[in-house]
Amino acid sequence: MKMNGAESIVRTLVGAGVDTCFANPGTSEMHFVSALDRVPGIRCVLCLFEGVVTGAADGYGRMTGRPAATLLHCGPGMANGIANLHNARRAQVPIVNIIGDQATYHARNDPPLAADTEGWTRGVSHWTRTARDAGGVAQDVAVAIQASREGGGQVASLIAPADVCWNEGGAVAAPLLVPGRAEVPRHRIVEIARLLREKKNVLLILGGDALMAGPLADAQRVAGATGAAIIAAQFNARVERGQGRVPVRRIPYAVTQALEVLKPYDHVVLVGGALPVAPFAYPDKPPILIRDDAQLHLMARPEMDLTKALADLADELGAAPAEAPRTGPAGAPATGPITPEAVVQSLAALLPEGAVVSDESVSYGRDFFHGMTAAAPHDWLQNTGAAIGIGLPMATGAAVGAPGRRVVALQADGSGMMTPQALWTQAREGLDVTTVILSNRKYQILIGELANVGAQSGPVSSEMFSLRNPDLDWVSLARGMGVEAARAETMEAFNDLFAAANRRSGPFLIELMV
Repeated sequence: MKMNGAESIVRTLVGAGVDTCFANPGTSEMHFVSALDRVPGIRCVLCLFEGVVTGAADGYGRMTGRPAATLLHCGPGMANGIANLHNARRAQVPIVNIIGDQATYHARNDPPLAADTEGWTRGVSHWTRTARDAGGVAQDVAVAIQASREGGGQVASLIAPADVCWNEGGAVAAPLLVPGRAEVPRHRIVEIARLLREKKNVLLILGGDALMAGPLADAQRVAGATGAAIIAAQFNARVERGQGRVPVRRIPYAVTQALEVLKPYDHVVLVGGALPVAPFAYPDKPPILIRDDAQLHLMARPEMDLTKALADLADELGAAPAEAPRTGPAGAPATGPITPEAVVQSLAALLPEGAVVSDESVSYGRDFFHGMTAAAPHDWLQNTGAAIGIGLPMATGAAVGAPGRRVVALQADGSGMMTPQALWTQAREGLDVTTVILSNRKYQILIGELANVGAQSGPVSSEMFSLRNPDLDWVSLARGMGVEAARAETMEAFNDLFAAANRRSGPFLIELMV
């Protein structure tokens, strides 16, 4: 059967189990779009901005462990999605980007969208390639899928020029074997066990899959047997938490708080976590958050088999079997003034069982993570690369990847304005997402950062941090994109709206005036 390159791309994706594509196509991608009419088995989700495309693919990958494809239009279209590809790379999420480009023979004419597409792509990709002909593009796709799944997840990007897609000669490529995760060598397990037996004031920093429920239970076994402490890294792709799961605190974002939390430890062991560093350099504050005289030990890199590593370590120590944590009840929803403490109390009390939380609450919700320990079992997704604008897209992709589970997006208003188009996709797809906009109508985090770097405040800087004049109106914005919405100005109103939103199907937005 004759087929063009685009059809061979789509058939190869489907054959390898890539059944979802988040897309914002243009002229160069029209043959890919046309192929979707002939090839069943792939759900194509239209997004109105490329930053939503890439952020949604990130959320989908976190929840499924499998790559979604993205369809992006030439270099500038890919560039619009770079911020959330940066976040995905930091999260080690599997994504396969299909990026259209100028026809090979036309690029030399310098048409308007001509760009260094491959160069721009490399900075946010683990693997990048430009396809050369219709006959080989499917094999390129197969290699991209394989690369995206290595080490638990990577961003793989294939640039597909227009003539490569429309030329005939395409042939479907078979899926390629994906190697399993590397195991932590036995001698390293023994060395870390000896350290834990012989030394005091030891901290295990957990990241990646070490923050899933099973490995967390084994980490708690290790802590119980040795007196070591455990903590989650600052930025994590996914944490399984809530009632019946091991509660784990997270290294604080604020440098002063992080230094205080990490100060007691003489030995720091990395188990999928990264060296704790300050998010930015600040005058008179150290860039590394552990003490200068603390000793750093690497047990396992993030791409390794962290689940087996922690189980092996617990067994090597002869640690007792894990017991289900006994977490106290969440309590009743809060009433009275709207404060961060009241909001998280209500969230913990009312969160549906099995929910997925997409957290981009930024400064107002800095302590939401710790305040949700007693909530019903849930997954917590956060911004891993500090490029804002991921919260709403990540919630959208998570809802596509985890049907039947309510997704709750905790979203600061300023960062939400980076990618509000995600709401339209939620409405179009009928996704079960409850969005809580924390509406303080200012860039609160930057007000604090101005002081942190020792800069002076004045009337111009104050205006730069204000989201007033005019006020944002999230209820109108949401309704304009097909999402039902309401505003809450009291905790009682918020409690009623949040509970009702989580019982219904489809998306709902609450603008909480904080």
